Amino acid sequence: MAKATKQYETAYPSQYETKAILKDGSGILLRPIRADDAKSWISFIGRLSPHNKYLHFQHTAKEMDLDDAVRFCTVDYHDTFAFVAEVLREPSKEIVATGKYYRLPNRHSAEVILVVEDGYQGRGLGTAILEQLSTVARKNGINTFEADTIAGDARASGIFKSYGFNITDKIQTGVYNVVFPITQTEAISKKEEERERISTLASLRSLLRPQSIALIGASRHPGTIGFILLQSLIQNGFSGKVYPVNPSADSLMSLKTYPSVIDIPGDVDMAVIAVPAKLVVKVADECGHKGVHTLVVISDGFKEIGPEGASREKELRDVTLGHGMRIIGPNCMGVINTDPSVNMNATFSPVNPPAGNVAFLSQSGAMGLVILEYASNLDIGISTFVSVGNRADISSNDLLEYWEQDPATDVILLYLESFGNPRKFSRIARRVTAKKPIVVVKGGSTQAGSRAAASHTGAMATPEVISDVLFKHAGIIRVNLMEEMFDVAVLLSNQPFPRGRRLVIVTNGGGPGIIAADASAHNSLVLPQPSPELEQKLKLVLKRDVSINNPLDTTAGADAEEFSGILRLLAEDKDNDSVLAIFIPPVIGNTIDFEAAIRNVAQDFRDRGKPLLACFLGQRGFKAKLGSSGRFVPSYPFPEEAISALTKAIEYVEARQKPVGRIPEFSGIDRREARKIVGKALTRSTQRPLWLDPLDISNLLTCYGIRVIETLITRTPDEAATSAAKIGFPVAVKLDSSTITHKSDIGGVVLDLNSGDEVKQAFDDIRARLEKVGRQDEMQGVIVQKMVKEGIEVIVGVTQDPAFGPLIMFGSGGVYAELIKDIVLRLHPLTDLDATEMISSIKMSKLFEGFRGSQPADTGAIQDLLLRLSAMVEDIPQIAELDLNPVKVMPEGKGYWIVDARIMLK
Repeated sequence: MAKATKQYETAYPSQYETKAILKDGSGILLRPIRADDAKSWISFIGRLSPHNKYLHFQHTAKEMDLDDAVRFCTVDYHDTFAFVAEVLREPSKEIVATGKYYRLPNRHSAEVILVVEDGYQGRGLGTAILEQLSTVARKNGINTFEADTIAGDARASGIFKSYGFNITDKIQTGVYNVVFPITQTEAISKKEEERERISTLASLRSLLRPQSIALIGASRHPGTIGFILLQSLIQNGFSGKVYPVNPSADSLMSLKTYPSVIDIPGDVDMAVIAVPAKLVVKVADECGHKGVHTLVVISDGFKEIGPEGASREKELRDVTLGHGMRIIGPNCMGVINTDPSVNMNATFSPVNPPAGNVAFLSQSGAMGLVILEYASNLDIGISTFVSVGNRADISSNDLLEYWEQDPATDVILLYLESFGNPRKFSRIARRVTAKKPIVVVKGGSTQAGSRAAASHTGAMATPEVISDVLFKHAGIIRVNLMEEMFDVAVLLSNQPFPRGRRLVIVTNGGGPGIIAADASAHNSLVLPQPSPELEQKLKLVLKRDVSINNPLDTTAGADAEEFSGILRLLAEDKDNDSVLAIFIPPVIGNTIDFEAAIRNVAQDFRDRGKPLLACFLGQRGFKAKLGSSGRFVPSYPFPEEAISALTKAIEYVEARQKPVGRIPEFSGIDRREARKIVGKALTRSTQRPLWLDPLDISNLLTCYGIRVIETLITRTPDEAATSAAKIGFPVAVKLDSSTITHKSDIGGVVLDLNSGDEVKQAFDDIRARLEKVGRQDEMQGVIVQKMVKEGIEVIVGVTQDPAFGPLIMFGSGGVYAELIKDIVLRLHPLTDLDATEMISSIKMSKLFEGFRGSQPADTGAIQDLLLRLSAMVEDIPQIAELDLNPVKVMPEGKGYWIVDARIMLK
């Protein structure tokens, strides 16, 4: 008999290679151990102090030999797993810490050991390794760690306790046996996030607030990148020391120049590198030996040019991580911090933006140049600007954590072309948007086609749709155009947040008022009519007889004094949440007078926490004349732009105020049986991906209390007729095939059959259709189901995105689901509020309320279905794609019936 093979891979799991940021802000590579690490491991143990060896190995005399090392370094990455922390020391890389677990005989527990080189202790390295080990162990079915620590080894026990785990211990002959569950609780997650935040902030200090900068590649030739960078640093008054590095010059711009970074006499916090790509790795290594903390690599010629550049970029990343440095770029345009105590412009942009409260990240260097110039023209003040380029290390995730706590930043703008770690981005952004708005332009949104998918859900979950889901989940304001981004930014950075959707429009021309009113209606804004009290007050201000409405058309005869009086009354009025003032120049008077009118009442609106927007028709850039820095009244050239920006701001406030919701716990779920069904299916077949057969699908869904119409599988026409009689007529007959996804497309569904003969004929007809196209071998038989005639057809589905994880879909169902595409997706797991919102978000939702005399649908049952499905996805990660289509939603109180379902496992 052949030996049973293990159900897991023993190949080196490169996906677990990761970067850890330590308490002091330095970076370090954590990777799974390899058998060929044995000699490096011996060297690592040899460098431990005698006390360190004793604490971990209970002896100091015996030296570890190669056999000991091979035993330690040989793991199967499932029952045994180890991480090492690796740094670059001449002439090679060295291990400075390790953590390992061994699964115990009870299978759900593992013994864990952590060893950290003396010089790296107290920097959070042991905690970082424990976090990675815990994550891997949970994935491999381990829920408890045990460790033996010598009495008095406060550092080891401190790592376990400070992590947040619930520790129990007992002492025996001077040794503590420590036991702790490693379940990912909310408390554990918060501790991990806090450690990550502290480490990230420490690591970015040398990037955004350096005290000294080396410019490697500084040049004396005007127009070159090296010249512009040095000029920007000097002319903008950088508060720290600047060290130009150029082996061919003695001085540049009156500053002493050094042949290499090694020759600089003082400490260097940050190095800006602008040398040919082939020299960058060598220069980075020199920076590591110098003790530089952060590199800003301006040079291009890396992964953006193809495989050769990608290999060079990996080498650069390995070198910087080996030295514990952090890196911005390569292929970036640099960083700016306008804080007067820093005054750093380390970019080659010809524009130095004014100081302000808006932070900006651009993934594209070229876009960064345009952005800075455009922002400067609009007098949008920048707190910090970072061009991340290829994101070899520092990304939007790191900078969001910095800007979250930066007192100089109130609004965050992002130009993104791709995500590095979408799940982490979503988690951090969701926390940040609770305090500060994030506005995103996502480039690359018009990629043609969707990914290949075997289900309706997979086909409709395109990258663009998924990005929208992520932004919505995180409370991010998404815009499609750079101009829209600045429209929103000007409003959010200068005005109070709107408290509601009630808008009053004041205009000196009827046409723009109508345009603004139409735009308001399209964006679901409310235009309240003036109260009798306000109407009387307005009539006292107006010098002619005009109709008091909303929009309020003052006519072309209104002067600046009237405009100012009207706005002051609207600022005091409690029946509106924001005001838009539209002016068509020139009519009577001049633009300057109306600017002054708006400027004079701006503080009245601010005092009452109410935004004021202006529209000087056809003219952009008046903002600077409508207030002072940080208190401008945003001015737009057309009413639609103002309304759009205001709507985005309102939606942000509404998202921030929305309750969090809860993830319900269901009783009566048979998780053990569900896992057994999946396990047996995967064991029976080696096919991957694997489609579950209809009986397994029905049984699996039933384990989670999900209602499936009675389903019988038959192999012959006679069996089908017998099963139909057993179920009761009328029935539906459907093709049973593990390879044909959409049965309707090949005539594999026959409905409303009322006799055994009709059922037999349906069986034969389906088989004949398949024979006609040469696919008869793909037919295993037919499925016979009770016919469900009533109910609204919806689709419920799941797809696994490799970057975003599980996504749950709800929408209009039936054979036209992909054509109509009336769907909504949410990231897993769902809360009760998510489920309710999904149901009300689709266009077809009006049908659920009872349309043209029909009964209201049982939406509560559909909410229950969505939440149970989310629970199933949580418990069974092997589910790759799932379609429940159609689901028949019955009248209120009668639930729903799933009449067709497909589940794919991986």
